[in-house]
Amino acid sequence: MDTDYNLKLSKNVFLIPTLYILCIWLIYWIEIYFGYNFNKFGVYPRSLVGFRGVFFTHFIHSDAGHLFNNSIPLFVLLSSLFFFYRDTAYKILLIGGFFTGFITWIIGRESYHIGASGIVYLLFSFVFFSGIIKKHYRLVALSFIVIFLYGSMIWYVLPIKDGMSWEGHLSGFLTGFVLAILYRKKGIVKQEHQFTKTAFDELFDEHGNFSPPKEDDLVNKEENEGV
Repeated sequence: MDTDYNLKLSKNVFLIPTLYILCIWLIYWIEIYFGYNFNKFGVYPRSLVGFRGVFFTHFIHSDAGHLFNNSIPLFVLLSSLFFFYRDTAYKILLIGGFFTGFITWIIGRESYHIGASGIVYLLFSFVFFSGIIKKHYRLVALSFIVIFLYGSMIWYVLPIKDGMSWEGHLSGFLTGFVLAILYRKKGIVKQEHQFTKTAFDELFDEHGNFSPPKEDDLVNKEENEGV
């Protein structure tokens, strides 16, 4: 895959993250302005009605602090996804978002799970592991930047804080890891160097032993080339 093609800046690099963040802020504003509470549209594990949250949970937040804490990493990670992984970005976002919610629906506590944190962990995991797996120097560099900025998030896939959906975080993290493996050959990949055989190489046989061509072989080769 041509690296320059994949790393060409397009409008989606910033457009999609901006639209998504505007959308979740607009939904929160509607809740506040009209006095609604959309928490009931979140994931409620192992409930048929609660399954709708698989599709809605990533757009619902409990308060402004919750929303703000998700907005910045969402913008950074979504922009990274659409710049470095634009060939698979939509698949990662849509498929990953569904399975993040679905796994939360399976393993979560009996409570409403809301917030875009699952998407944040999905993107964090995918970008980090994909760069490590592909071993392309630019993607590896991105992986180190991501782990430097958001590496402390890893602790919140464990139940260490009350009121936080660690199940949603864990679901996103695992989904991102699996998608990084499944899409390891898509987009930018490390190209193996192809060595060109030279006249010096022809002085050795397939076992590395010095074996220059005989004089008769050289004469025949020159005659054939002359023909």
